[in-house]
Amino acid sequence: MSLSFDSELLGPSMFIGALILLSLGYPVAFSLGGVAIIFGLIGIGLGVFDPIFLTAMPQRIFGIMANYTLLAIPYFIFLGAMLEKSGIAEQLLETIGILFGRVRGGLALAVILVGALLAATTGVVAATVVAMGLISLPIMLRYGYNKELATGVIVASGTLGQIIPPSVVLVVLADQLGISVGDLFIGSILPGLIMAGTFALHVLIVSFIRPDLAPALPAQVRDIGGKTLWARVLTAMIPPLLLILLVLGSIFFGIATPTEAGAVGCLGAIALAMAKGKLSWTSLRKVCDVTLRTTTMVMFILLGSTAFSLVFRGVEGDRFMFDLLFNLPGGTIGFLVVSMTIVFLLGFFIDFFEIAFIVVPLFVPVARQLGIDLVWYGVILGANLQASFLTPPFGFALFYLRGVAPSEITTGEIYRGAIQFILLQLLVLVLIITFPGIVNFLPSLSG
Repeated sequence: MSLSFDSELLGPSMFIGALILLSLGYPVAFSLGGVAIIFGLIGIGLGVFDPIFLTAMPQRIFGIMANYTLLAIPYFIFLGAMLEKSGIAEQLLETIGILFGRVRGGLALAVILVGALLAATTGVVAATVVAMGLISLPIMLRYGYNKELATGVIVASGTLGQIIPPSVVLVVLADQLGISVGDLFIGSILPGLIMAGTFALHVLIVSFIRPDLAPALPAQVRDIGGKTLWARVLTAMIPPLLLILLVLGSIFFGIATPTEAGAVGCLGAIALAMAKGKLSWTSLRKVCDVTLRTTTMVMFILLGSTAFSLVFRGVEGDRFMFDLLFNLPGGTIGFLVVSMTIVFLLGFFIDFFEIAFIVVPLFVPVARQLGIDLVWYGVILGANLQASFLTPPFGFALFYLRGVAPSEITTGEIYRGAIQFILLQLLVLVLIITFPGIVNFLPSLSG
């Protein structure tokens, strides 16, 4: 009786142990791997964990290294880092800001549109938030924008890279869910556009009700002459739009897999940097360094999570969690409510990689058994994880902006600015859950 009781407790205790180590600041990969070793030894000592499970570890590691889907991750990271060096964000913001300058809230709308365009070319939150924080925030403050609205727009627009493909989050989710990255990319296009449109509508409504919060640009700033404006539009907007067409269009029309499209996108980003005179051995070395560091971090997390899941399964924690989640009151609706709530609450304290590698694998067998469309489920998970970048106290986008914001902006103002957009994200999440056709429409056309 004692052994059965201990066996049931070991699985949940592993999660508690991992979360404690993460909250203390230990790296994700070593927290997961360390917990796996500790609880594996405890399980062996109690006689509830068969050491034969450990012999599967090398095969699983080689399986990760041979995973063609995961090869897309370094491509998209390289793509984002290269475009950051090319200065494309700065030119886009300046040009679109002038185009929308005569409209109340025009600068905020420009930030949202640029955030969506950068999301569709890079999918890297840090690069987008930092670039727009450095370029647009001082301009918005100079022309009388409310601090909370200005900071909220920047951090929210930066997170669009998590739901608008190509996205590292979606690549990881597709791998964890065991579905096609291409299907998940295509299914997330409409939800991502709806998310961006909701942000824009919010800005328009706020600026209409309270013009003092988001005034139009003065005429002397936005009037640069028609020929000059159109020349800037052609040079600043056409190249990224072509790159989006190359990457997403090739996936949508079945010409290339996401991994192949990522490679094409990298070549396109290098060509853009070269055309702008920004390509050098120094910049290329920096881009490769960022790509190597981030990709290595993801791979180490994958190794740690593999060891964690192996031991977790060995102590029958997966069966315990399956029974718990599958037998929730309300069936499918109950499971959706609980799983979405868990992901949202964890987003306050840990980042999307940790949630994707630790928690999502527990949901997949239950979702599959309940007959839930995994592409749709992956999109709503992605939309939920998007909020984790904004939720205080540890939202990464908030810290990215805090690092580059002027001293007159307080952390409290950044937090309050983010809250209104978190509510908008949750509204869109509810909309996607209520109307699955939003996700399924484009995949049905491409299929």
